[in-house]
Amino acid sequence: MSPLQRLAARIGPRRFLALLRLYPPYLGAGVRVREVAPDISRVTVEMRLAAWNRNFVGTHFGGSLYSMCDPFFMLMLMTQLGREYVVWDKAAAIEFLRPGRGTVSAVFELPSARVDEIRRAADAGEKVLPAFEVTVVDDEGRAVARVAKTLYVRRAEAKRAA
Repeated sequence: MSPLQRLAARIGPRRFLALLRLYPPYLGAGVRVREVAPDISRVTVEMRLAAWNRNFVGTHFGGSLYSMCDPFFMLMLMTQLGREYVVWDKAAAIEFLRPGRGTVSAVFELPSARVDEIRRAADAGEKVLPAFEVTVVDDEGRAVARVAKTLYVRRAEAKRAA
């Protein structure tokens, strides 16, 4: 189990996700975790435009937009599946749709039916590569960027046996 997984297990997933507010890259970028559903099926984050996350043309720096979206699907799935599963980031892509100004936000959703589907595939001994997508929107609800993530999931026992 990774140090992050141990910390999440010790303090609980909601507190763990809330602690991300203090994570140095997020403090520096101005990313804030705004809402965490009790079952970790939904997480809302936002980032205000500030001098430290602004690019040369006065809009959100692309790296900050991606950073604000990077860990959440992995952390959400990891906490929902539990210690019996290995969950890693496998691939990611970001598509910039319009300049980000003001406050931008993203809502990550991971329904229990999707978690169950991934769990069943992993329980069958398969390596599972679920894909997720989130849209970053501005204050007016206009899409600023789209982030696609692919995760790697399998039963922890399969890792030891391999």
